[in-house]
This record gives sequence, structure tokens and C-alpha cells, in this order.
Amino acid sequence: MRSHGCAPGSTGSATRSSWSAATACGTSTSTSTTRGSAVEAGVEAGRPHRIRITHFGVGDAHTTAQPPQERTQRAIVAVVPGEGLAGLYAEAGATTVPTRVGEPPASGELVDAIRRAHAREVVLLPNDAELRHTAAAAAAQARTEGVRVALIPTRSAVQGIAALAVHAPDRRFDEDVVAMTSAAGATRYGELAVAERQSWTMAGICQAGDVLGLIDGDVAVIGAEVAPTAASVLDRMLSAGGEMVTLVLGESVPDAVAERLEKHVRDTYLAVDTVVYRGGRQSALMLIGVE
Repeated sequence: MRSHGCAPGSTGSATRSSWSAATACGTSTSTSTTRGSAVEAGVEAGRPHRIRITHFGVGDAHTTAQPPQERTQRAIVAVVPGEGLAGLYAEAGATTVPTRVGEPPASGELVDAIRRAHAREVVLLPNDAELRHTAAAAAAQARTEGVRVALIPTRSAVQGIAALAVHAPDRRFDEDVVAMTSAAGATRYGELAVAERQSWTMAGICQAGDVLGLIDGDVAVIGAEVAPTAASVLDRMLSAGGEMVTLVLGESVPDAVAERLEKHVRDTYLAVDTVVYRGGRQSALMLIGVE
């Protein structure tokens, strides 16, 4: 409550003021008492006029809840490793679930993302083979809430990129899911990682600090440096053919490595394009896709 009375230093008459009182809803007795006290306080402070008492009760225009927002028809929800990839997926219209190193998201996080997407139909991209069961549980929960969910079992973020590239929201849902699944399945995926300790692999024994080149989840190459190891992985993947190479660089990989690999592909394989993205923090050392 604010009132305007005599100005400091004035003598004689009180200045006229515009004053209003607002009261919360309650019982009739307490409300009347509150209103009366408020008006009396205004009289003591000056000479109030145009008194207005507003009741903010249930159903008042100030308190009426807004109608629920209309759901969109279709949305993509994707688990993404790395801030750079999260931005890329978001630009394509996807609702993202960022992953943290050593902390895969729980099914509840995926359900929350599906709710945030606020769509009648959702395509879910786990982008990790180990998250398939988690994603399936989240999809099942979302279906109980009336959302139509299709789970595409993408095993890498590069497969998710391929699926997003053919996503067409104006298609029928089933047709869109089939096209996205086909694009993801046609994309072979590789990854570079650094060995944490000595271990047996399908490519032999690795030592701590070695660069490991994985194809479809299995170690295929063991090297000492990132660029030559990545080139060996690319050669193996492109031996079966391909038209497009996707490279997602981790935060520690310099641009010079990408330039070297692009040149290797351009000089060795005809009519194969290379696209490079930055994975940013929390991403793998390098992700490789061939489609």
C-alpha cells in the first residue's frame, strides 16, 4: 500500500491523492476487516480519493490459469555427447539430452526430454548401443502418457546425424521413421579413444596411452598418434565403399588433423565428400561416420 499525503514542509491542507487497496481472498469477516483497515490507513495518511478495492479471487482475470500449450505434431529427442554436437542437433530442431563422461543418462532424463519436446509423436535417438534398454524404458513410459514414440537404435551420434538429415516432419510418421532408420543403418561408425591401461583387444595388446581406432564398437587399429590412426580407420571403413565421410573432432584435436584427413580422403577416394564438425567438451576424441 502506498499513499501520498502532505509534502514535506507544507502547511495547511493535505494534497489530494489517488490510492487503491488490494486484498487477498478469505472469509467475509476477515476480508471486510482488512478492507476497512486499509481505507482507514489511507485516510490517516492524507485525503484519499478514487478509492478502488480489487478482489483477487479464484476465477479473477489476474489469476486464471492459461490454457495448456498445444502440442506440436512431431519432435526428435536425441542423446548427444559434447556441447558442439548438442548445438548441431538443436539447430536441426532436436531436443537434446547431453551426456557426461562416465555418467550415461537415466531413463527418467529421457522421459523428461520427451515431455519437454511437447509433441504428439517423438522419434528417440539414443546414439549409444549401451543406452538401448534405457531408451526403450523411457519410450514405454512416454507411451503410457499418450505420446507416440518410435525408438531408432542408433549406436553413435554420427548415425543420428544421418537420420536427422533425412527427417521430414511433413511425411507420415511411419514413413519418416523408416527413412531415418534406413539412413542410420546405412552409416558405418568408428571412434578414436585413448587406452587407459594395458589390455587385450581384437587388434592385439594395447598399452596405456595408445590411440585406439574402433569400428562398429570393436578395436580395429592400435596406433601412437591420432591422425595416422584415424586414416587407417577410414581406409578400413571406405574399403567397403562410401559417398560421405563425417568427422566429429573432440576438444583436444587440432584443426590440422581434420585438414590432413580431408586431404587423405580427397586424394585416395574419388567422389567421396568429407564433412567436419566440432564435438566440443565432453565429446569423444573423434567420431567417424561413413555412408
